Amino acid sequence: MDIFESVKMAVTTLTANKLRSSLTMLGIIIGNASVISMIGIGEGAQTFIAGQVNSLGSNLLFIIPGSPEAQSRPVIPPQTLVLEDAEAIASQVPSVQEVAPTLNDSQLVTFRNKNVSSSIVGTTPEFLSVRSFDVAKGRFLSKLDLERQENVVALGSEAAEQLFGNTQPIGQYIRIKNSTFQVIGIMQSKGSTFGDNQDMNVYLPLTTMANRIVGRSSPYGTKVTFISVSVKDEKLMRAAQFQIENLLRLRHNITKEDDFTVRNQKDLMNTLGSITGALTLMLAFVAAISLFVGGIGIMNIMLVSVTERTKEIGLRKAIGASGQDILIQFMIEAVILSAAGGAIGTGFGIGGVLLVSAFTPLQASVSPVAIALAVGVSGSIGLFFGIVPAKQAAKLDPIVALRSA
Repeated sequence: MDIFESVKMAVTTLTANKLRSSLTMLGIIIGNASVISMIGIGEGAQTFIAGQVNSLGSNLLFIIPGSPEAQSRPVIPPQTLVLEDAEAIASQVPSVQEVAPTLNDSQLVTFRNKNVSSSIVGTTPEFLSVRSFDVAKGRFLSKLDLERQENVVALGSEAAEQLFGNTQPIGQYIRIKNSTFQVIGIMQSKGSTFGDNQDMNVYLPLTTMANRIVGRSSPYGTKVTFISVSVKDEKLMRAAQFQIENLLRLRHNITKEDDFTVRNQKDLMNTLGSITGALTLMLAFVAAISLFVGGIGIMNIMLVSVTERTKEIGLRKAIGASGQDILIQFMIEAVILSAAGGAIGTGFGIGGVLLVSAFTPLQASVSPVAIALAVGVSGSIGLFFGIVPAKQAAKLDPIVALRSA
């Protein structure tokens, strides 16, 4: 029998039972849509996390107080880092480009009758370049502001909007913990990083922060919450980390456990990427189970179809159709069901990815590899699970088939 004639007959047979054919394809449709959606969303999550890490700055090292073991404990690690540590790193580590020490606190910021709870960030002028921030209006902190301990602040875009509304913020005065500060700049919108809204931050000179907001509590210098370090070249990240660790051990007279931790931004990105990749693979595997279930559904329906079409099979064999013709006929029907279900499921999967991308922060993308994989697997499943009923139909004796019909 001509292959095209077989396809035509298969389509005619399947369309004659539209409801049954649709229900048979449902498992394949759901499976394909799930696989494509999960892979697309997983890739979007990886892109989102990479963007979050990159928004912190490029080629970054973060130095935080407390040993690596202390970071996992519920207790707050002691404040072991001081401004002088940051200055030593900037002057003595050759692979370092810039250093931005930071002292953080949460305070109520007041302008006239408006109050906003903000994260107060005491830092230095290098913060802009190290952390990849930009100023939208006015200016950022200067070295002179630090030396003179000026009462000046730069506001995050959202904090400025909540405090001032339509009023021009530059030159206005706000109050933080009973001290008055002049607004000298408004930052470009940065968005949230790992749940921390950067646009609600208020930036002021680190020296002013230490003396007038949190107070000096370290006998060894001006304490800092953490130190951000930008490295000259990505290839020097390991060398810079090694040099910084050795320098701080010397400065802190450490002989056993470190009282600080140096975190590599690239390591963080690789770790998070591995986690999201593993989750994507797991979700795709779970979604692929429905493809297997859909294949079993196709086999069940095709077995029922063999029983229902016993007379047709016997008649076709009686007028000269071979067992191979019958085998091919039923296999073509199974492949058409799975391929059609795969195509429809692909459409739903692409639509789901586009909806996620449109209504969530995840920039989910449609992966051509995922589409090819899902459609290829669904077609293969139809072929695989169609073999059993096709063989059963091909083995029917025409006389027995006509007599039992």
